[in-house]
Amino acid sequence: MRIAIPMDERNTDTGLCPSFGRAPIFLLHDTKTGKDVFYTNPAADAPGGAGLKAAQFIVDQKADVLITVRCGENSAQVFRAVGIVVYKAANGTAKENLSAFAQGKLPHMTEFHAGFQGRA
Repeated sequence: MRIAIPMDERNTDTGLCPSFGRAPIFLLHDTKTGKDVFYTNPAADAPGGAGLKAAQFIVDQKADVLITVRCGENSAQVFRAVGIVVYKAANGTAKENLSAFAQGKLPHMTEFHAGFQGRA
């Protein structure tokens, strides 16, 4: 299973980026190998549509799960269409969120915001 997490830094001992679409970095964690790979988010500086572009990037990376603080409805529609399950992140580091997910302690995300138009 591949788990995507939006990050501010390339370090699993730091907290998550509160923004999905404009996160500077995505962590992809492979639960089979335990390997962590960090990718620069190609949508982070997009003038518009960052959430959709970031969602497509996550799909292209073959993620099965997204753990995030918040997510827009347009991105959520992309994830639903391809079967990526979105979980609400807990306070703490990426490593702590991965552990909470493995223990079944993270809830499915059920509320998605309308999105932000343009760069905030």
